[in-house]
Amino acid sequence: MAGPRAADVLGRVTLVVGKEEFLNDRIVTQVREAVRGHDPEAEFSSTTASGMEAADLGDLAAPSLFSAIRCVVVTDLASVNADAADGLIEYAAAPADDVALVLVHDGGQRGSGVLTKLRKLPTVTEVKPVGLKPSELPGFVAAEIRSRGASIDQAASEALISAVGQDLRSLAAAARQLASDCAGQKVTVELVGRYFEGRAEAKSFAVADHAFSGRRAAALEELRWALEAGTAAVLVTSAFAGSVRGLARLKGAPRGARDADLARDVGVPPWKLRTLRDQVRGWSPEDLAAAVRAVATADADIKGAASDPAYTLERLVLTITDLHG
Repeated sequence: MAGPRAADVLGRVTLVVGKEEFLNDRIVTQVREAVRGHDPEAEFSSTTASGMEAADLGDLAAPSLFSAIRCVVVTDLASVNADAADGLIEYAAAPADDVALVLVHDGGQRGSGVLTKLRKLPTVTEVKPVGLKPSELPGFVAAEIRSRGASIDQAASEALISAVGQDLRSLAAAARQLASDCAGQKVTVELVGRYFEGRAEAKSFAVADHAFSGRRAAALEELRWALEAGTAAVLVTSAFAGSVRGLARLKGAPRGARDADLARDVGVPPWKLRTLRDQVRGWSPEDLAAAVRAVATADADIKGAASDPAYTLERLVLTITDLHG
């Protein structure tokens, strides 16, 4: 539901059903903006369904002395009790003309009976935000940057995802920060690096990428920087575990598969395949098996409160780079 008009939401019920909280929140924001655009003095209120009583919705939707136009958001619809659910359904069948009611459900099985009844009402518009696949994240980043007056290329989008992770809310916040500082300009890989190179997750994966590519000096240097920056040792072993799993799956994958299918089987976004393909050339099945054992041993040592985590991680880097090639 992109950019609804006031006529689409006032006097109606917008039912938002989805597992991704960030996307649900975005729909709620769009409804609020439509109402605000119609009446800058409109009033806004929000409550959770878990604490609602049958009479609460009437109080929330009632016009005040200041404005007849209202936007009411009810979250956590899955937790609504029976009495309040009956009140919601009764109201939704004949909503007030000057009220935009938004009901948010997490898409799970709880409260599915309420969803079924609401969906049958002609006054209810259901919106189901669809979560993004890993392959769609670079496009999401580019759209976020573009909507704020800047631009970004594929490589920089991928660098941002590697640094920040795949959480949509975090990605959107990072894109907003970059676009704000680069209004009308292009966001580059170098700029992403300057902004986010200190993130613990990014440092951990940089160490693993260097090690599994056989770049011992670079891996040790990144490891020392990461530890000095306060990166937890367990994040480093986790990054190594993710890398060795990806390489093992890629090594055993059938030849000739499409990148999209291969990425799904390996469990990485398609853009990550380029890195794995470069790395996997230096690994035999036997060496990968030894790497799996080395990572597992280091992880067990770290989680067992190794007396010197830095030594354990340096030994892991040396072992992996010895095995490579």
